Amino acid sequence: MQAAHRLGFVLLLTPLVLWLALLIIIPHIDMFFVSLRERVGVGEYETSLANYRTFLEEPLYLMTFARTAVMSVLATALTLLIGFPVAYYIAKIARGRVRSALFLLCLVPFWVSELVRTFGWMILLRETGVFSSFLQWAGLAQGPVEMLYNDAAIMVGLVYTSMLFMVVPLVTTLDSLDDAVIEAGYDLGGSGPSILREIVIPHAMPGIVSGSIVVFMLSLGNYLTPIMLGGKDSLWFTELIYSQFIVRFNWELGAVFGFMLLILSSVIVWGTLRLTGQTLEKTMG
Repeated sequence: MQAAHRLGFVLLLTPLVLWLALLIIIPHIDMFFVSLRERVGVGEYETSLANYRTFLEEPLYLMTFARTAVMSVLATALTLLIGFPVAYYIAKIARGRVRSALFLLCLVPFWVSELVRTFGWMILLRETGVFSSFLQWAGLAQGPVEMLYNDAAIMVGLVYTSMLFMVVPLVTTLDSLDDAVIEAGYDLGGSGPSILREIVIPHAMPGIVSGSIVVFMLSLGNYLTPIMLGGKDSLWFTELIYSQFIVRFNWELGAVFGFMLLILSSVIVWGTLRLTGQTLEKTMG
């Protein structure tokens, strides 16, 4: 009987292990070895850290790397600021069909591909788009207003794309908060801000951290939104990775860029967990 249980456990675990090994672990190991290769001739390579030195010595690469990190953190913060009130309303205030309808509205954008959603924002923000036409009609602008190809447009696209991944963990966490605890806070003389600070936010912290991690990862690795909404001067790190792999066929430097992005995301996620006192097991559970 024990052998049968062990066999069942192995059979259930095998697909996960194969998925992790074949699609994540082995490709990353191979990419790491590729990043250590220095091309010294046609089809000739030597093992060295030359590609990493190239990354560290090129100001454009470092500036794009830092810019992508800062913009991703900012997009995560904005998504949290917008998504928290929405999630709180859905979890603690809305009831019945209203709650279902609001949650459905969060899902609607994901019924189409990211490419279509990005094109939609381009239609809205271009100088002949809806927003520009409305500003002219309202007399707030004398002529067409170009809202595309800047950091603000990129931020709008990133927040819009990631909102669902912030709202869902927040709704799940806030829904587990007993309404009686909030009522007790008011009965004891607490104000709205103090209850939010002392009760709601500490209880929602696992959802805040898990949502922030997912949104940050999505923003950091996003390619379509910064390129299409930011234009040729968007300077997003994923564009550099694409350029090295696909355009220049410089897989060695592209592998370095990929690993630097992986290191950056890991460090920021680790720092976030340390600052908030959360664990990865708790936040992702």
